Amino acid sequence: MSRASSLAPLTAAALWGGMYVVSKWGFSVVPPVTLAFLRVALGGSTLFVVVRLTMPTRSFSRTDRRRFGVLGGWVALTLVSQFVGTDLTTASQGSLLTVLTPVFTLLLGVNVLGESLSRQTIGGMALAVVGTLVVLTGQYDFSTIGDGNLLGVFALFVASFAWAGYTVWGKPLVRTYSALETATYSTLASIPLVAILVPFELAFMSLDVTITLAIIGAVLYLGVFSTAVAWFLWYRGLEELDAGVVGVFFFAQPVVGTALGALFLSESLGPSFLAGGVVMAVGVWIVSTAGE
Repeated sequence: MSRASSLAPLTAAALWGGMYVVSKWGFSVVPPVTLAFLRVALGGSTLFVVVRLTMPTRSFSRTDRRRFGVLGGWVALTLVSQFVGTDLTTASQGSLLTVLTPVFTLLLGVNVLGESLSRQTIGGMALAVVGTLVVLTGQYDFSTIGDGNLLGVFALFVASFAWAGYTVWGKPLVRTYSALETATYSTLASIPLVAILVPFELAFMSLDVTITLAIIGAVLYLGVFSTAVAWFLWYRGLEELDAGVVGVFFFAQPVVGTALGALFLSESLGPSFLAGGVVMAVGVWIVSTAGE
Protein backbone atom coordinates (compact mmCIF):
# COMPACT_ATOMS: atom_id res chain seq x y z
CA MET A 1 0.00 0.00 0.00
CA SER A 2 1.52 3.32 -1.07
CA ARG A 3 1.46 6.36 1.14
CA ALA A 4 -0.58 8.27 -1.47
CA SER A 5 -3.30 5.62 -1.50
CA SER A 6 -3.96 6.08 2.22
CA LEU A 7 -3.36 9.83 2.40
CA ALA A 8 -5.90 10.48 -0.37
CA PRO A 9 -9.06 9.25 1.44
CA LEU A 10 -7.72 10.63 4.71
CA THR A 11 -7.45 14.08 3.11
CA ALA A 12 -10.94 13.69 1.67
CA ALA A 13 -12.32 12.99 5.15
CA ALA A 14 -10.44 16.04 6.47
CA LEU A 15 -12.06 18.22 3.80
CA TRP A 16 -15.48 16.91 4.82
CA GLY A 17 -14.59 17.70 8.42
CA GLY A 18 -14.04 21.28 7.29
CA MET A 19 -17.71 21.45 6.35
CA TYR A 20 -18.50 21.63 10.08
CA VAL A 21 -16.77 25.01 10.32
CA VAL A 22 -18.05 26.25 6.97
CA SER A 23 -21.63 25.41 7.90
CA LYS A 24 -21.33 27.77 10.85
CA TRP A 25 -20.56 30.54 8.37
CA GLY A 26 -23.84 30.40 6.59
CA PHE A 27 -24.65 27.80 3.95
CA SER A 28 -27.38 26.34 6.18
CA VAL A 29 -29.68 29.17 5.03
CA VAL A 30 -29.92 27.58 1.57
CA PRO A 31 -32.67 24.91 1.24
CA PRO A 32 -31.16 21.39 1.41
CA VAL A 33 -31.99 20.08 -2.07
CA THR A 34 -31.03 23.39 -3.69
CA LEU A 35 -27.75 23.26 -1.80
CA ALA A 36 -27.16 19.71 -3.00
CA PHE A 37 -27.72 20.89 -6.59
CA LEU A 38 -25.30 23.80 -6.21
CA ARG A 39 -22.77 21.38 -4.76
CA VAL A 40 -22.84 18.82 -7.59
CA ALA A 41 -23.16 21.48 -10.31
CA LEU A 42 -20.09 23.34 -9.09
CA GLY A 43 -18.18 20.18 -8.23
CA GLY A 44 -19.00 18.47 -11.52
CA SER A 45 -18.04 21.55 -13.54
CA THR A 46 -14.72 21.81 -11.73
CA LEU A 47 -13.93 18.14 -12.28
CA PHE A 48 -14.93 18.32 -15.95
CA VAL A 49 -12.53 21.21 -16.62
CA VAL A 50 -9.70 19.32 -14.94
CA VAL A 51 -10.35 16.04 -16.73
CA ARG A 52 -10.51 17.75 -20.12
CA LEU A 53 -7.21 19.53 -19.48
CA THR A 54 -5.32 16.56 -18.09
CA MET A 55 -6.81 13.34 -19.47
CA PRO A 56 -7.09 11.96 -23.00
CA THR A 57 -10.52 11.98 -24.61
CA ARG A 58 -12.16 8.59 -24.20
CA SER A 59 -15.16 6.92 -25.74
CA PHE A 60 -17.12 4.86 -23.23
CA SER A 61 -19.20 1.82 -24.03
CA ARG A 62 -22.93 1.89 -23.45
CA THR A 63 -22.44 -0.40 -20.47
CA ASP A 64 -19.89 1.88 -18.86
CA ARG A 65 -22.02 4.97 -19.49
CA ARG A 66 -24.84 3.17 -17.73
CA ARG A 67 -22.52 2.35 -14.84
CA PHE A 68 -21.55 6.03 -14.54
CA GLY A 69 -25.26 6.79 -14.47
CA VAL A 70 -25.77 4.33 -11.62
CA LEU A 71 -23.00 6.04 -9.67
CA GLY A 72 -24.70 9.36 -10.36
CA GLY A 73 -27.84 7.90 -8.84
CA TRP A 74 -25.92 6.94 -5.71
CA VAL A 75 -24.53 10.50 -5.52
CA ALA A 76 -27.95 12.10 -5.90
CA LEU A 77 -29.48 9.79 -3.31
CA THR A 78 -26.62 10.45 -0.90
CA LEU A 79 -26.73 14.23 -1.04
CA VAL A 80 -30.49 14.69 -1.07
CA SER A 81 -31.06 12.26 1.80
CA GLN A 82 -28.06 13.62 3.74
CA PHE A 83 -29.07 17.27 3.46
CA VAL A 84 -32.76 16.61 4.10
CA GLY A 85 -31.92 14.30 6.99
CA THR A 86 -29.55 16.82 8.53
CA ASP A 87 -32.20 19.53 8.17
CA LEU A 88 -34.79 17.41 10.01
CA THR A 89 -32.67 15.97 12.82
CA THR A 90 -30.57 17.03 15.76
CA ALA A 91 -26.79 17.29 15.60
CA SER A 92 -26.39 14.10 17.61
CA GLN A 93 -28.63 12.19 15.23
CA GLY A 94 -26.75 13.65 12.27
CA SER A 95 -23.56 12.12 13.61
CA LEU A 96 -25.04 8.69 12.81
CA LEU A 97 -23.93 9.34 9.24
CA THR A 98 -20.29 9.35 10.32
CA VAL A 99 -20.49 6.06 12.18
CA LEU A 100 -22.66 4.05 9.81
CA THR A 101 -21.04 4.90 6.46
CA PRO A 102 -17.74 3.02 7.03
CA VAL A 103 -19.60 0.01 8.44
CA PHE A 104 -21.91 -0.16 5.42
CA THR A 105 -18.91 0.25 3.11
CA LEU A 106 -17.07 -2.63 4.75
CA LEU A 107 -20.11 -4.94 4.56
CA LEU A 108 -20.88 -4.05 0.94
CA GLY A 109 -17.24 -4.51 -0.01
CA VAL A 110 -17.36 -8.04 1.36
CA ASN A 111 -20.72 -8.99 -0.16
CA VAL A 112 -20.54 -7.18 -3.52
CA LEU A 113 -16.82 -7.17 -4.33
CA GLY A 114 -15.77 -10.28 -2.42
CA GLU A 115 -13.25 -8.39 -0.30
CA SER A 116 -11.75 -10.23 2.65
CA LEU A 117 -13.06 -9.75 6.18
CA SER A 118 -10.40 -10.74 8.71
CA ARG A 119 -10.44 -10.58 12.50
CA GLN A 120 -7.96 -7.73 12.25
CA THR A 121 -10.33 -5.77 10.03
CA ILE A 122 -13.31 -6.39 12.31
CA GLY A 123 -11.31 -5.45 15.40
CA GLY A 124 -9.91 -2.31 13.83
CA MET A 125 -13.34 -1.22 12.62
CA ALA A 126 -14.79 -1.78 16.10
CA LEU A 127 -12.03 0.33 17.67
CA ALA A 128 -12.59 3.10 15.13
CA VAL A 129 -16.33 3.09 15.87
CA VAL A 130 -15.72 3.30 19.62
CA GLY A 131 -13.14 6.08 19.26
CA THR A 132 -15.42 8.09 16.97
CA LEU A 133 -18.35 7.72 19.38
CA VAL A 134 -16.15 9.00 22.22
CA VAL A 135 -15.22 12.07 20.14
CA LEU A 136 -18.85 12.67 19.20
CA THR A 137 -19.97 12.34 22.82
CA GLY A 138 -17.75 15.26 23.71
CA GLN A 139 -19.04 17.26 20.75
CA TYR A 140 -22.80 16.64 20.89
CA ASP A 141 -25.50 16.25 23.53
CA PHE A 142 -26.59 12.64 23.03
CA SER A 143 -29.48 13.09 25.45
CA THR A 144 -31.31 14.48 22.39
CA ILE A 145 -30.70 11.35 20.33
CA GLY A 146 -34.35 10.36 20.75
CA ASP A 147 -35.65 13.76 19.65
CA GLY A 148 -36.12 15.00 16.13
CA ASN A 149 -37.90 13.69 13.08
CA LEU A 150 -38.06 9.95 12.37
CA LEU A 151 -38.12 10.67 8.65
CA GLY A 152 -34.88 12.60 9.09
CA VAL A 153 -33.25 9.69 10.91
CA PHE A 154 -34.34 7.33 8.13
CA ALA A 155 -32.90 9.75 5.55
CA LEU A 156 -29.54 9.65 7.37
CA PHE A 157 -29.54 5.85 7.23
CA VAL A 158 -30.25 6.06 3.51
CA ALA A 159 -27.44 8.59 3.03
CA SER A 160 -24.97 6.37 4.87
CA PHE A 161 -25.86 3.35 2.75
CA ALA A 162 -25.91 5.36 -0.49
CA TRP A 163 -22.38 6.73 -0.01
CA ALA A 164 -21.20 3.22 0.76
CA GLY A 165 -22.86 2.17 -2.50
CA TYR A 166 -21.11 4.98 -4.38
CA THR A 167 -17.80 3.81 -2.95
CA VAL A 168 -18.25 0.09 -3.61
CA TRP A 169 -19.85 0.23 -7.06
CA GLY A 170 -17.34 2.85 -8.13
CA LYS A 171 -14.33 0.63 -7.52
CA PRO A 172 -14.55 -1.37 -10.81
CA LEU A 173 -14.74 1.84 -12.87
CA VAL A 174 -11.88 3.41 -10.92
CA ARG A 175 -9.73 0.36 -11.67
CA THR A 176 -10.77 0.37 -15.36
CA TYR A 177 -10.30 4.09 -16.00
CA SER A 178 -9.11 6.39 -13.20
CA ALA A 179 -10.25 8.06 -10.01
CA LEU A 180 -10.48 11.43 -11.77
CA GLU A 181 -12.61 10.19 -14.65
CA THR A 182 -14.90 8.14 -12.44
CA ALA A 183 -15.45 11.01 -10.01
CA THR A 184 -16.04 13.42 -12.88
CA TYR A 185 -18.58 11.49 -14.93
CA SER A 186 -20.48 10.14 -11.93
CA THR A 187 -20.82 13.67 -10.54
CA LEU A 188 -21.98 15.00 -13.92
CA ALA A 189 -24.55 12.20 -14.12
CA SER A 190 -25.96 13.24 -10.74
CA ILE A 191 -26.62 16.87 -11.72
CA PRO A 192 -29.92 16.38 -13.62
CA LEU A 193 -31.12 13.87 -11.02
CA VAL A 194 -30.79 16.48 -8.27
CA ALA A 195 -31.86 19.42 -10.45
CA ILE A 196 -35.25 17.89 -11.18
CA LEU A 197 -36.10 18.05 -7.46
CA VAL A 198 -35.16 21.71 -6.93
CA PRO A 199 -38.37 23.27 -8.39
CA PHE A 200 -40.50 21.07 -6.11
CA GLU A 201 -38.53 22.20 -3.06
CA LEU A 202 -38.66 25.88 -3.99
CA ALA A 203 -42.41 25.69 -4.72
CA PHE A 204 -43.12 24.72 -1.11
CA MET A 205 -40.61 26.99 0.62
CA SER A 206 -40.58 30.72 1.24
CA LEU A 207 -37.06 31.94 0.61
CA ASP A 208 -35.50 34.90 2.35
CA VAL A 209 -31.83 34.53 1.53
CA THR A 210 -29.40 37.41 1.67
CA ILE A 211 -26.35 36.67 -0.44
CA THR A 212 -23.23 37.40 1.57
CA LEU A 213 -19.56 36.68 1.10
CA ALA A 214 -19.85 34.02 3.81
CA ILE A 215 -22.57 32.18 1.90
CA ILE A 216 -20.67 32.45 -1.39
CA GLY A 217 -17.50 31.18 0.27
CA ALA A 218 -19.37 28.34 1.93
CA VAL A 219 -20.92 27.19 -1.34
CA LEU A 220 -17.56 27.43 -3.10
CA TYR A 221 -15.94 25.31 -0.41
CA LEU A 222 -18.77 22.82 -0.58
CA GLY A 223 -18.63 22.52 -4.37
CA VAL A 224 -14.91 22.76 -5.13
CA PHE A 225 -13.16 21.32 -2.08
CA SER A 226 -15.60 18.98 -0.34
CA THR A 227 -16.99 17.70 -3.66
CA ALA A 228 -14.58 17.99 -6.59
CA VAL A 229 -11.33 17.59 -4.65
CA ALA A 230 -12.62 15.27 -1.92
CA TRP A 231 -14.50 12.90 -4.22
CA PHE A 232 -11.49 12.55 -6.49
CA LEU A 233 -9.26 11.81 -3.48
CA TRP A 234 -11.79 9.31 -2.12
CA TYR A 235 -11.74 7.41 -5.39
CA ARG A 236 -7.96 7.80 -5.60
CA GLY A 237 -7.77 5.54 -2.55
CA LEU A 238 -9.81 2.91 -4.41
CA GLU A 239 -7.16 2.70 -7.12
CA GLU A 240 -5.09 0.58 -4.71
CA LEU A 241 -7.12 -0.15 -1.57
CA ASP A 242 -10.20 -2.25 -0.81
CA ALA A 243 -13.45 -0.33 -0.42
CA GLY A 244 -13.67 -1.38 3.23
CA VAL A 245 -10.22 0.04 3.93
CA VAL A 246 -11.03 3.32 2.18
CA GLY A 247 -14.29 3.53 4.12
CA VAL A 248 -12.57 3.41 7.50
CA PHE A 249 -10.88 6.76 6.81
CA PHE A 250 -14.35 8.32 6.98
CA PHE A 251 -14.00 8.16 10.76
CA ALA A 252 -11.49 11.01 10.59
CA GLN A 253 -14.21 13.45 9.59
CA PRO A 254 -15.63 14.31 13.05
CA VAL A 255 -12.16 14.46 14.58
CA VAL A 256 -11.03 17.03 12.02
CA GLY A 257 -14.32 18.91 12.33
CA THR A 258 -13.97 19.14 16.10
CA ALA A 259 -10.34 20.27 15.87
CA LEU A 260 -11.19 22.95 13.31
CA GLY A 261 -14.11 24.08 15.45
CA ALA A 262 -11.68 24.67 18.30
CA LEU A 263 -9.22 26.44 16.02
CA PHE A 264 -11.58 28.76 14.15
CA LEU A 265 -14.73 28.92 16.32
CA SER A 266 -13.07 28.96 19.77
CA GLU A 267 -14.92 25.79 20.79
CA SER A 268 -13.47 23.82 23.66
CA LEU A 269 -11.85 20.41 23.38
CA GLY A 270 -12.51 18.04 26.25
CA PRO A 271 -10.47 15.00 27.29
CA SER A 272 -12.83 12.81 25.24
CA PHE A 273 -11.47 14.37 22.04
CA LEU A 274 -7.90 13.25 22.65
CA ALA A 275 -8.87 9.83 24.04
CA GLY A 276 -11.39 9.12 21.28
CA GLY A 277 -9.09 10.44 18.57
CA VAL A 278 -6.27 8.15 19.65
CA VAL A 279 -8.55 5.08 19.77
CA MET A 280 -10.03 5.98 16.37
CA ALA A 281 -6.57 6.43 14.84
CA VAL A 282 -5.43 3.05 16.17
CA GLY A 283 -8.53 1.41 14.69
CA VAL A 284 -7.95 3.05 11.30
CA TRP A 285 -4.30 1.95 11.34
CA ILE A 286 -5.27 -1.65 12.16
CA VAL A 287 -7.75 -1.80 9.26
CA SER A 288 -5.40 -0.10 6.81
CA THR A 289 -2.60 -2.57 7.59
CA ALA A 290 -4.77 -5.69 7.44
CA GLY A 291 -3.37 -8.16 4.95
CA GLU A 292 0.08 -6.58 4.73
